[in-house]
Amino acid sequence: MSGQAEGSTNTEEVPRFRYTAQTAAEIEQRWQRRWEELGTFHAPNPAGSLKGEVSDEKLFVQDMFPYPSGSGLHVGHPLGFIGTDVYARFNRMLGKNVLHTMGFDSFGLPAEQYAVQTGTHPRTTTEKNIERYLTQIRRLGLGHDERRRVATTDIPFYRWTQWIFLQIFHSWYDTDADRARPISELEAQFSSGERATPDGRPWEELPRAEQRRIIDSYRLVYLSEAPVNWAPGLGTVVANEEVTADGLTERGNFPVFRRNLKQWMMRITAYADRLVDDLDRLDWPDKVKTMQRNWIGRSQGANVVFPLDGSAGSIEVFTTRPDTLFGTTYLVLAPEHPLVDELTAAQWPQDPDLRWTGGAATPAEAVAQYRHAASMKSDLDRQENKEKTGVFTGAWATNPVNGEQVPVFIADYVLMGYGTGAIMAVPGEDQRDFDFAEAFGLPVVRTVQPSEGFEGGAYSGEGPRINSANPDVGLDLNGMHLAEAKKTVIEWLESHKHGSGTVQYKLRDWLFARQRYWGEPFPVVYDSDGIPLGLPESELPVVLPDVEDYSPRTFDPEDADSRPEPPLAKATDWAEVELDLGDGLRQYHRDTNVMPQWAGSCWYQLRYIDPDNDERFVDPENERYWMGKRQQQHGPDDPGGLDLYVGGVEHAVLHLLYSRFWHKVLYDLGHLSSEEPYRRLYNQGYIQAYAYTDSRGVYVPAEHVEERDGKFFFEGEEVRREYGKMGKSLKNSVSPDEMADAYGADTLRLYEMAMGPLDTSRPWATKDVVGSHRFLQRLWRNVVDENTGELRVTDAEPAVEVLRALHKTIAGVREDYRELRFNTAVAKLIELNNLLTKEYSATGAPRRVVEPLVLMVAPLAPHMAEELWSKLGHGGSLAHGPFPEAEEQYLVEDTVEYPIQFNGKVRSRIVVPASAGQDEVKAAALADEKVVAALDGREPRKVIVVPGRLVNVVG
Repeated sequence: MSGQAEGSTNTEEVPRFRYTAQTAAEIEQRWQRRWEELGTFHAPNPAGSLKGEVSDEKLFVQDMFPYPSGSGLHVGHPLGFIGTDVYARFNRMLGKNVLHTMGFDSFGLPAEQYAVQTGTHPRTTTEKNIERYLTQIRRLGLGHDERRRVATTDIPFYRWTQWIFLQIFHSWYDTDADRARPISELEAQFSSGERATPDGRPWEELPRAEQRRIIDSYRLVYLSEAPVNWAPGLGTVVANEEVTADGLTERGNFPVFRRNLKQWMMRITAYADRLVDDLDRLDWPDKVKTMQRNWIGRSQGANVVFPLDGSAGSIEVFTTRPDTLFGTTYLVLAPEHPLVDELTAAQWPQDPDLRWTGGAATPAEAVAQYRHAASMKSDLDRQENKEKTGVFTGAWATNPVNGEQVPVFIADYVLMGYGTGAIMAVPGEDQRDFDFAEAFGLPVVRTVQPSEGFEGGAYSGEGPRINSANPDVGLDLNGMHLAEAKKTVIEWLESHKHGSGTVQYKLRDWLFARQRYWGEPFPVVYDSDGIPLGLPESELPVVLPDVEDYSPRTFDPEDADSRPEPPLAKATDWAEVELDLGDGLRQYHRDTNVMPQWAGSCWYQLRYIDPDNDERFVDPENERYWMGKRQQQHGPDDPGGLDLYVGGVEHAVLHLLYSRFWHKVLYDLGHLSSEEPYRRLYNQGYIQAYAYTDSRGVYVPAEHVEERDGKFFFEGEEVRREYGKMGKSLKNSVSPDEMADAYGADTLRLYEMAMGPLDTSRPWATKDVVGSHRFLQRLWRNVVDENTGELRVTDAEPAVEVLRALHKTIAGVREDYRELRFNTAVAKLIELNNLLTKEYSATGAPRRVVEPLVLMVAPLAPHMAEELWSKLGHGGSLAHGPFPEAEEQYLVEDTVEYPIQFNGKVRSRIVVPASAGQDEVKAAALADEKVVAALDGREPRKVIVVPGRLVNVVG
């Protein structure tokens, strides 16, 4: 591209000063060096090492943390990055102090996998990938404050990640105050007697181990025997997101088993209500708020107690529909429920139903077999599996409202992750329960009158209660509708001590440990009694040791009974440590798990604010400036947070939820002034592209596919075309370097912003990139003579129509940039530039129009704009403005110019809206200063308005 003139053949000579890819590359490299030398994008802080003069008008804009993949970028990756850069540049030109930088979420499995395969330290791989990533994104001219760049794998960074962990570890949630408080305050409450111990004994009489057990049960970080996804073939626990619908690991397709392991948990459930309620205070997409609400899953209902027959025990279930209790015909427990072993009967009743026993000789055998099978399924598979399976435990319970005996089953469609891990099955009103009842020959009792035309199965609609009365216990719900029936039965349960009204959540506490090497070490040691102790701040950071083998011990993929042995367990010199923690030198054992990859991304926006601070994770004054509440600007309920956060909707739940949780804990403890991390959230779309599969269904490289007569061929074989998200898995990636080589980085930036609305997915078409390049070439020609390199602008006064077009464009582009409508901004700029080309191609365009156009283009194509601004005679960078302002007089839509005749001679002209009536036109004409002077204080004898043509004044 750079070697040819637009529209030329290979033999035509390119004008020396044409804007080509080579010209673009020279300009881009020069301006990027100059920006770096001048610190153009450095944003000053009010305090600390980055202190400088700050403006009250500030903007903190942030991209979601990228992972530095070894495969590099394709053109889909920088879509959001370019969008935030355009927005940041626009606001910087308005005079705001703009904080925009980028770091790396650099702990992750790929580097560890490579280390296992090659023995290369993950840090080596990670830092190499970061450099490659930086080379690619720097080429795009992103206006980042590079002084603030961080990576989660940097030891100075994860020192503070460990510090935050300790803040949460040393905290508890005070439900009365509805906030987190230091654990020392809880200990003081027990010690003073303000808070009673569980069994009422005085605090000082309890052994230290007992005191510690009580305190630990309140902590926001605690150890728990929690069900996890254990993959023996990988030797590690994997997150739910890393398990396929087939119950296999995404990496390696190894079987995954659900089993209980002692793991670190974070008590995010303590914040469930605040995490739901505060969504109303955030400027986020509604779909993301809905996803978060659904994930937290707050629902009101009742806990109901079913006594076990022949035992003093009971089963407690949570239900959102206690009004259907009379329809309960069996109970189901999750296979992992801790009561299962206790209640499983020793033998089957006489002549058991084979559907209930699974063919096993005893209930214990049936339960063991079923548990093993269930452990090999993912939670998603268990919930979505249409085929209902389960086994009878041999136990029976009593329905408290009617005294009926109901059998107790275990089934994998019930999960420990919601409610109590046990359900009351109401097959008349729940389809899953109905399917199970049909499969196992269990009765169906309807408690809601179906509507007319109902054809069978479970009825989930509304209607009056039926079959729902027991005079012996004083409970009659018949004829009641939902709200009344729920209220009545909850009151009955509470008064008869069979249950209580309650609120439940789908949200579970956060499993916060991984059996890997490449992660943040826990700042915790265990004493000789196995009690975990948080390290003092003086012992931070706890640095990862070097190890010879980066892989955890792996096992037979089917060995569900194996236990994790993390890589750090092999570093015995590191794991066994002698410390003085206040009571003399003693031997301790470090935790050999590491934190999950989510940890660093929970708080990185705070470190961007103050990246060099060795005394605090962030200076309070700097945090207040960049993230504090601004009620005058955002309203009285402003929670604070950064001003714009842009990233993909795939992080709508977990990352955002975890970040909000950590931020709220730090706010409660007084470390932050903002209640939320992200005031405004924006989800950019994806770039999609054609992909091609051969006869085997295998993807082939899209760049090597040829089109002939409407068909597509790879190496001579016809292939099938489809459409999908750009990425290496579909082999349809296009490198941004390739586009920058062919057209320049500014062209790539402009094309990606012009393709469509930023929040929607859009198709990539390499052949269309040239359109953006040609716009920049036409803009260049309106300023620079291609043959001589001389400036083509003039000092001539633009025509009124051109000024109207200019100021209409300024007003529209300002609004588009403000609302992130970059594609429509591009369209307006193209339209204005085309007008200049049409009106002034022969004479040169007026400076009064060219300069505002160059300034408006600057956020989109900053390198070219800087170069043109310099050629227009301006010595400094335009990065800090000015940005053009529209003049109101030129924004009047559809105006008409009227010549004014006075006594038959044209004396003046007026411009009025086309919609103006005759009286308005008459008034404007008589107010004209030349007409006023001609009348010299006299009243006109006659005023004739010819609509759209002229005004005749007779004096």
